Amino acid sequence: MGEAFVAKIAVSSISYGVDRPYTYIVPDELQTLLSVGSRVVVPFGRSNGKKEGIILGFDTAENTENLKQIESSLDDGPILTDEQMKLAMWMRDRFFCTFYDAVHAMLPIGIWFKNGSKRIGDKTSAWVVLTADAEKALEEAQLKGRKAPKQADVLRLVAEFGEVSFEEIKYFTGASMQTVRAIEKQGLVAVERREEYRRPEYEYAPPAEDLTLNETQERAYEGLTELSESGSAQAALVFGVTGSGKTAVYINLIKKLKERGRGAIVLVPEIALTPQLVYIFSSHFGDEVAVLHSALSIGERYDEWKRIRSGGVRVVVGTRTAVFAPVKDLGAIIIDEEQEHTYKSGSAPRYHTRDVAKFRCSYNNALLVLGSATPAIESMKNALDGKYKLFTLDKRFNEQELPNVMIADMRRELKNGNGTSISSLLAEEIGKNLERGEQSILFINRRGAASVVICGECGHTFICPSCSVSMTYHSANNRMMCHYCGHCESVAEHCPECGGTLKFMGAGTQKVEEELKNLFPGIGVVRMDFDTVSHTRSHEKLLNRFRDEKVPVLLGTQMVTKGLDFENVTLIGVISADQSLYSNDYRAHERTFSLITQVVGRAGRGQKKGRAVIQTFTPHNEVIELASQQDYMKFFDRELEIRKLLGCPPIADIIMLKVSGNDERKALTGCMKLKNSFMYYFKGESAVKVLGPAPARILKMSNKYRYQLSISCKNTKKVRDIVAFVMREFLRDKENRGLTVIADVNPDE
Repeated sequence: MGEAFVAKIAVSSISYGVDRPYTYIVPDELQTLLSVGSRVVVPFGRSNGKKEGIILGFDTAENTENLKQIESSLDDGPILTDEQMKLAMWMRDRFFCTFYDAVHAMLPIGIWFKNGSKRIGDKTSAWVVLTADAEKALEEAQLKGRKAPKQADVLRLVAEFGEVSFEEIKYFTGASMQTVRAIEKQGLVAVERREEYRRPEYEYAPPAEDLTLNETQERAYEGLTELSESGSAQAALVFGVTGSGKTAVYINLIKKLKERGRGAIVLVPEIALTPQLVYIFSSHFGDEVAVLHSALSIGERYDEWKRIRSGGVRVVVGTRTAVFAPVKDLGAIIIDEEQEHTYKSGSAPRYHTRDVAKFRCSYNNALLVLGSATPAIESMKNALDGKYKLFTLDKRFNEQELPNVMIADMRRELKNGNGTSISSLLAEEIGKNLERGEQSILFINRRGAASVVICGECGHTFICPSCSVSMTYHSANNRMMCHYCGHCESVAEHCPECGGTLKFMGAGTQKVEEELKNLFPGIGVVRMDFDTVSHTRSHEKLLNRFRDEKVPVLLGTQMVTKGLDFENVTLIGVISADQSLYSNDYRAHERTFSLITQVVGRAGRGQKKGRAVIQTFTPHNEVIELASQQDYMKFFDRELEIRKLLGCPPIADIIMLKVSGNDERKALTGCMKLKNSFMYYFKGESAVKVLGPAPARILKMSNKYRYQLSISCKNTKKVRDIVAFVMREFLRDKENRGLTVIADVNPDE
């Protein structure tokens, strides 16, 4: 038997433990149709169930006795480029995911439905194209006269323009498709179906004049331009105070890139920030701007992706997943507010956007730009160590001073009999804004009306039956909800244990809204949290209402802390500055400092002076004090020393492994098995420390018990290979059936 032509294929929907290239025979009729990156259907497993696969490469094989054959091809050509193939393999190694996990992250969901029963087809429209000579068409129109006036109208319209969409013909002449088909039969016109892209309904701006930069902006722009023209991959950190005009620098940089035929991706951490950015960027780049984020419909995301891939788009604006946008001749990836935790994926593949951006910039010899007023500790250390070029914007673009910050001691408020979420100081400042017709933004990082419902007599609390967390009370529907698994139940009138009176402790956005309306009857409030922005583009409507109707207060969670730019906002209120300070997370201080600094920076961005009130039970906490002073570098020095003591990033990497299962004892035993394996393979590696097992921050989630290990190490290929090997051996072991294990590099919790 001679050699057979075979393909190495990554198969979909298989576990990490058995994810590897599988060899299949390529049938003769498909050999000229398939290439690397093509999708195919293959039989898999003992049952030969049909699975999707992607071709990784081709080879020849002599012994094909046990090999199965590719059944069919799914696409006309490869769906993955060479860059995407390499990126998927890189992600598989770096983030301990399957090849298909990586591919699913980088392609729009519409592709996966296109060939299935839930087909997402291309949107098309009918166009009527003149096939006869224009003069002949006009003569025919004249002849038809009174007998066929609709046909005459259609012919005159098409003769004038050469081709017209059927929608326009219907609008201007009232003709039906039947009328058009009658003309087509006469050989005068032809009807064509053309693809039409579904576009997100954003507010696009009219053309704007070129932006004038101040001295510090110009210096940053020139430096970034020089890096972008170096011919090799580069990285830079733009460290600018809030309101320093980083966006103007980005726009001028992208214009320079476009002159050289290169494109750019601009990333923001929140969907709520995309409308404002799209409006600004469309005023400079028109239709060459595309938007990608999860709030778009499936069809819109699919079509925006196709527009980008076709080369018709040079600028992509979006959230985390937009880092995968197939921009042709990619010249730069800009990550604004780069310190934000939303750039870290919480599900497979558990990538950080910054790492994927580094790979893409390296592949394309492009420039990575990280921008922030409060850079991640890792990013600032890289800049100070010379790995990134550092550009500093230390003044606001409008030369306005940073907001005046006042501290409200909530301990004193309680002593004075104020048990609400709003201090007397903040209430006084809101009152001043109401009198002046100025607007305020209030931030509290918790949605709902109360964080805990508790019996005042026996102490009973309402715990989610599926998770080891208290449920949050929502006054809007008088129900309690678990914000982890979604379990929801109504609130009883009395304690189910003793019949006592229930108390509602803690505060969320709903509670603060109620308190505001009690303090200021008739006050207008726009509330932004997960409950109010769950519908497509509802965040845009809320922000437009706040801006256009001059609503006095915008109240919300983290989505109001960054990127928003309203010139009439002069007051910021941080309702509970301590809330994120004491979590069991090495990033807790960094996250708190960043949140406070970012939200305070929303005030005074116009011509009016800004001010902020920070409410806290620990007014002398150093993180709170430094955030109120906007002193990032002093905070950075302090935090870096702490990281050195803890052995956390950027000093060392942490690979966290979580074992979960329905049986708590089995999950803990499995985690101990993992630790023993790691201790064996890392024996003699003094720089590698294995810590645990320990319960996860939330032990029980969705009826799964979770235990974890932490490996403090330098994230080298040798370390990753050992972790991957141990995980796969664990998952293949029959004794561990019912258990899952995941690995997360530098987790954000």
